Amino acid sequence: MITLWHFLAVAAALFGIGLVGFLTRRNLITMFLCAEMMLQAVAINFVAFARFHANLQGQVFVLFILAVAACEAGVALALFISLYRRRRSLDSTDWQELRELGVPATVDDEPLQRPVIEPEPTLTPAGARPVPQLTAEEAARV
Repeated sequence: MITLWHFLAVAAALFGIGLVGFLTRRNLITMFLCAEMMLQAVAINFVAFARFHANLQGQVFVLFILAVAACEAGVALALFISLYRRRRSLDSTDWQELRELGVPATVDDEPLQRPVIEPEPTLTPAGARPVPQLTAEEAARV
């Protein structure tokens, strides 16, 4: 038989995994998903205690949690798209200027390698043959 302690153990494990993921990752999307995982662990606790006490108050509160989480996901997605368009990165350390005044910047011991941003491809006009572009190695040989 599944008891209250089984639900609490699952919720504690889920919350712990989410907390470790949130504290160790630097990608904003991964951090957001770990925060959502912790929120769902809390929701499991509410449902477990509502079942244990034989009332619906915890389950009603979970409905509000789910509604807030859905709205939060929409706002977070819009924010992530905006941040990515501005910096071409979702690394949380790229947003040091958003900190409070007077708070020193955090410095990573092992900074991430920056991805090489390639130029946008262009299409040749209709009927024209494309001019082959030489790579740096081919240009050095010529």
